Amino acid sequence: MVTDYLFTETLREAVGAESLEDKLSREVVFADLGAAAVAPLLDFAALNEILSTRPLEPPRLRLHREGSPVPVERYTETGESSGRSRRLIRPDALYAQLREGASMVLDGIDRLHPPIGAATDDLMRLVRERAQVNLYLIWGDSHGFDTHWDDHDTFVVQVVGTKSWQVHGQGSRAYPMKVDADHSHEPPGHTLWEGVLRPGHVLHVPRGWWHTVKGTGDVSMHLTFGFTRATGIDWARSLLERLHDVEFMRQDLPRFASAEERRKHQHELVRTLTDLAERHNLDSFLADRDARFPRRQSFSLPWAVDGAAPQPETVVEFTAILPPAVERESDTGKVALTVAGRRYRLPGETEAVVRELARHHRLTVGELAERTATPVANVVGVVQALVRHHLVLLR
Repeated sequence: MVTDYLFTETLREAVGAESLEDKLSREVVFADLGAAAVAPLLDFAALNEILSTRPLEPPRLRLHREGSPVPVERYTETGESSGRSRRLIRPDALYAQLREGASMVLDGIDRLHPPIGAATDDLMRLVRERAQVNLYLIWGDSHGFDTHWDDHDTFVVQVVGTKSWQVHGQGSRAYPMKVDADHSHEPPGHTLWEGVLRPGHVLHVPRGWWHTVKGTGDVSMHLTFGFTRATGIDWARSLLERLHDVEFMRQDLPRFASAEERRKHQHELVRTLTDLAERHNLDSFLADRDARFPRRQSFSLPWAVDGAAPQPETVVEFTAILPPAVERESDTGKVALTVAGRRYRLPGETEAVVRELARHHRLTVGELAERTATPVANVVGVVQALVRHHLVLLR
């Protein structure tokens, strides 16, 4: 798809690879990729198809106006689908709310529309974190939300029309989180970036940065690519999970022992925690996080069931979103890799093909044969084994 490299190539080229990595999550980033670069993501024909064929209901699809949610009774009705009661979107009522200035939000559109899904996968390879995309649609000069901050980093991609943005920066509490001890912080009294986004414009707003978004009188349809980066709290939480394996940490605290015994016990607790933190440092934590990175829900019928041989022109796509580390085990000679938290051990002769797929993500059978100097018949055998284990998709 033409959206496969929207972030790792198109955005990087527009901003500069080093500049993008330096500013990510630290500064506002603005880039004009051109309307043609984002046009394949979504248009009204594709949106109408999604709304017509997917069983969408609140809260996944919802309306907001002037900072408050629109009551679902105003644009849905109770109906039945697959034997259960659910809220059905009424097209005429939805149109009326949009004409009156409501903003439509559709969560997780990356799971509904392949071009957006492909761009989301590309973003996840860039930031090495899970991502989700929400759609925002509004007409007129109204706004759906008041000045606010998000608990995740975002890339806003304008696909249709225009929208006015003001980014104010961090408020009185830096790096706020969704689960936090204080949600009473306030926005700063200044604006760091201000402008009108047009088709092809991309704006990066770091987590916790307050912003104000309004319509311009025109229609506006934009996609917000959101991702949550690992924090020190995530690392500390991973250490706590490992403490269950330490017998001393499972022992009762010596509540009724002497003060000296309690002091010694606490010293041992601190020593155990320190030792664990040194053995499971940030590098190992991030590597483990990458190894557990989930696969996108995908299927490869009929090949995974009937074992049919793919042709040289058949496209082979790695199911792993992040390229896994491929290792050769010295004791067994097998090729090992971890995908979505599961360890796979494959015959040694698969190594060249697996490494090439990990490097390029998507290639045809013929390209794999040429790049690895492997006979096509051998590549076909490797691919047949990989598809059965849901390590590749065939298209």
